Amino acid sequence: MTLVALVLELDSGDADRLSDTLLEVGAISVTYEEAPAGTRARSIPAYEPEVSGSWPLVQLTALCRTQDNPEQVLVRACEAARIRVPDHKSHAVHDENWVEKSREQFSPIRVSDRLWIVPTWHTPPEPAAINLVIDPGLAFGTGSHPSTFLCLRWLERTIRGGETIIDYGCGSGILAIAALRLGAHRAIGVDIDPSAILVARANAQRNRAAAEFLDGSEPLSIVADIVVANILANPLKLLAPFLASRCAPGGWVALAGILSFQASEIEKAYAPWIQFRERSEAEGWVCLSGIRQ
Repeated sequence: MTLVALVLELDSGDADRLSDTLLEVGAISVTYEEAPAGTRARSIPAYEPEVSGSWPLVQLTALCRTQDNPEQVLVRACEAARIRVPDHKSHAVHDENWVEKSREQFSPIRVSDRLWIVPTWHTPPEPAAINLVIDPGLAFGTGSHPSTFLCLRWLERTIRGGETIIDYGCGSGILAIAALRLGAHRAIGVDIDPSAILVARANAQRNRAAAEFLDGSEPLSIVADIVVANILANPLKLLAPFLASRCAPGGWVALAGILSFQASEIEKAYAPWIQFRERSEAEGWVCLSGIRQ
């Protein structure tokens, strides 16, 4: 497989925001180091305190699939992070060893006392816990990104047992799988990326979870007790009427992939249908949840 590496330099604060949005819109992995001659590299994503703030200038490298149009990935990420597109270079990456190198980013993640996320290449630290064994492949959703982490914690607090849930923009399928493991009766994941559907189905089989995964281009007639969408702010605004219509009155809607400054825009877009009750935040990312009226 031929990949493309985008290499750019920018302020450390912008680098933190752009790293997250690049992963949201399609980059496979993101690393950064001090520019121009720093040697200390840090892999993203990781749910841990940021360290780049001590560097005035950061060199960021984003690895993208050629077919995803890396230049457009960068443009969309900059738009979401509200920064201008910086000067950058790109080069092809032919070495398949990037797979093993990218795995070094991911370790088991403790979501709560009873819920863990475990990459397929690790042994569960607590075998008696609910262990979500996930191989992200080329799909977003390892649990290490703050928005996914917030959604998992929200699902654990909200699911009582027996619910039907829609995970819109399912990526790796982690939220649909987690919902079933936490007691939901039925979970339907939807994504417009065919590779994400394949990864999600494999992850569901790996976790012995009977989640269903559907192509987003197909009609979705199911009405659920819970609708979760962990995507980006602009798609969330456009999808507001549709996502609200997929939730039964009295059910819950949770929205994530939202930067803190975008939260009020999302609440306004969903106000005709959703009465928001909760707002949780981590590393500048927000998860909003409320009741379908």
